[in-house]
Amino acid sequence: MQRRFLDYFILSLKGIAMGAADAVPGVSGGTIAFISGIYEELITTISNVNLSLITTLRKEGFKAFWNQLNGNFLVALLTGIVISFVSFMRLAKYLIENHPILIWSFFFGLIVASIFFVGKQIQKWNLAVIISLIAGALIAYYITTLPSMANNDNPLFLFFAGAIAICAMILPGISGSFILVILGAYKTLSDALHDFDIKKILIFAVGAVVGLLSFSRVLKWLFKNYHNITLAILTGFIFGSLNKIWPWKKVLTWRTNSKGEQIPLLEESILPFNFDGDSQLTAALALMIVGFATIFILEKLGSKKQ
Repeated sequence: MQRRFLDYFILSLKGIAMGAADAVPGVSGGTIAFISGIYEELITTISNVNLSLITTLRKEGFKAFWNQLNGNFLVALLTGIVISFVSFMRLAKYLIENHPILIWSFFFGLIVASIFFVGKQIQKWNLAVIISLIAGALIAYYITTLPSMANNDNPLFLFFAGAIAICAMILPGISGSFILVILGAYKTLSDALHDFDIKKILIFAVGAVVGLLSFSRVLKWLFKNYHNITLAILTGFIFGSLNKIWPWKKVLTWRTNSKGEQIPLLEESILPFNFDGDSQLTAALALMIVGFATIFILEKLGSKKQ
């Protein structure tokens, strides 16, 4: 696929959007990739990373190796993702702690629009597709109700946390960061990034690479053999995840962290009129509209040939 410099610049911008989404516990970068028109190329590219690349490099040279790898695509996209994820994780932490209703409102609007754009990719509706959509929604909703585990910085745990979280990160609707919260690894990773703890970051990254290379092959096979059902499940995932990012919550139970701070353990979604405090309803609705419109812009960019 021939791309110009501008095309790669737009790819990097899409990577920035994916990284920002993945930094928020409740939003999936996979959703952004899907809406922006690069999801299946991303899955195919990742799944094609195998030992044959080494053979190509040895026999045909670096240029053939790089083309088989789809290297320009990966570099452009990953540059945006890494820069955004590392920088936005700090900002996301601040916004979630200090302006939770506003940031969740923006992403709620974004995800609502995503349901429409992912769902319209389904070419044929039948009973199996409908059942798959419902099942995906129920699974995602159940995941959003799970309480988080205590923080854990064991190296083997971090490796598996990276492998599991990266699978969620490339699934539209299921947030990799939220999986990290459930596993009790989100704070450990955010602290490692903040403190530049190279050892922990590398352990997590290796786990992520192993999980990504394995899971992408499964997704590629599903898209090839069960395209409509796979899309239906992903649409369901996105719909079911709305519970997690609903802006107005009531804390049911709390837990105490290692610093003695009280952190919500279980929450339930409530109407803004029942919210205890300033519901910020006007600003929240405005940000929902902005989030909704953002998806239309990304979809328009994704509809262009990249």
